[in-house]
Amino acid sequence: MPDESEKHVEKESQGNIILVTEGPLIPKPWSKRLITAWSISLCGAIFTLMFLCWMWPEPYLDVLTFLPDGILVTFEVTALAICCAVPMGLITGLGRISRNSFINLTASTYVEIIRGIPLLVQIFYIYYALSKFLQVSSLTSAVVAISFCYGAYMGEVFRAGIMAIPRGQTEAARSLGFNRFQTMFYVILPQAWRTILPPVGNECIAMLKDTSLVSVMAMPDLMQRGRSFAAKTYLYFETYTIVALVYLIITLLLSKCVAIMESRLNYYDRRK
Repeated sequence: MPDESEKHVEKESQGNIILVTEGPLIPKPWSKRLITAWSISLCGAIFTLMFLCWMWPEPYLDVLTFLPDGILVTFEVTALAICCAVPMGLITGLGRISRNSFINLTASTYVEIIRGIPLLVQIFYIYYALSKFLQVSSLTSAVVAISFCYGAYMGEVFRAGIMAIPRGQTEAARSLGFNRFQTMFYVILPQAWRTILPPVGNECIAMLKDTSLVSVMAMPDLMQRGRSFAAKTYLYFETYTIVALVYLIITLLLSKCVAIMESRLNYYDRRK
């Protein structure tokens, strides 16, 4: 009985598709329709945000003007975590398909442990539990926790994307004199990237949403700024409505960026 990851690989090898379980839906880059689920969601969120701020500037506009600093912190944590998580995911994915039993076992153990512990628990562990031995800032704790968590998930994405490439590509490269390193980085990964990009982009967007968990460390991110405003004014409904709309708009715009990148990548591949 194949496990879930093997089922994913089987579907990828048939249709070059990696199933995504978290994050927003990536808009289809080839869709030409004006009215789509993405456009309805984005326009609805923007219209609702503008309507609330126009009709009731107090407190909705006050909440919105209180959040920009938190948005910058959210993007900072997300950007740093992506810079760490993507390389970790690549290394983990390569380790998962390595013929070296020690490397394979190490990468697999890392994936099993990290995926079995909730991200919030990892944040608490790094920031509070490890502070007994090592003092780290809230920013460092947040980036390390998110990077380790999503590095494991991205490792499975990279592994599945690499395994989706036909074996004949490897055999052809080796017959031309390429070693295993050259085959992987010059032949396999460039082809796998088209398959890997959408789920990696999806994970990055999910990463941005999960930065809301770092508010437990009193980091002044978007969620923490909203909590601070609500704690001072007791306007919980109004505050979290604006916070939710801001998160929704950001994730929808980022999902469109991923779709555009995928479309450009497919365009260049067709031209080749």
